[in-house]
Amino acid sequence: MFLAGVDASGTGETDRVLSSVVARLMADGTQVLGALRVRSSRQGHDACDSTLKILPKGPDIQITQDLGACSSSCRMDAGAIEDAVGLATTRFLVGGAELVVINKFGLREAEGRGFRSLIAAALSRNVPVLVGVTETHRPAFLKFAGGTATILKPSEKQVLAWCRNSVAGGKVHPVDE
Repeated sequence: MFLAGVDASGTGETDRVLSSVVARLMADGTQVLGALRVRSSRQGHDACDSTLKILPKGPDIQITQDLGACSSSCRMDAGAIEDAVGLATTRFLVGGAELVVINKFGLREAEGRGFRSLIAAALSRNVPVLVGVTETHRPAFLKFAGGTATILKPSEKQVLAWCRNSVAGGKVHPVDE
């Protein structure tokens, strides 16, 4: 089983590492499915705004909702998240993939929902999975993985090497930097 998590310190750094690695893999012809967080280009966007790009070519799905300036409630849109999960999972089940990449093993996954079903489906078919993992949800991720996960340093070179090696079925692939 191939499962790895990566956590880069700094806001948006894990998203940047994952996006860069996925872009390189896709340019090499690797069939990557899953979801990555995209940065909003909206003026004055809130740091809590979140949009997921369903790999490989979209669509982009906004997974937060505007609750108004005075709201302090959670802005995550559970329905939109499940729409993203359903679309990514359907693409995987219909077309397969060489690698599944998920932007984050977050609260929904820690609670047994979200992209957890896609991760399990990929692993059950021996498809490697790369997931962003924060310190907050690392214990739930490791429990879910049952001792099978690798935690990678947030180095594009190391993450890319892990992906290429995993896609190749454990055969060592050189990293071209």
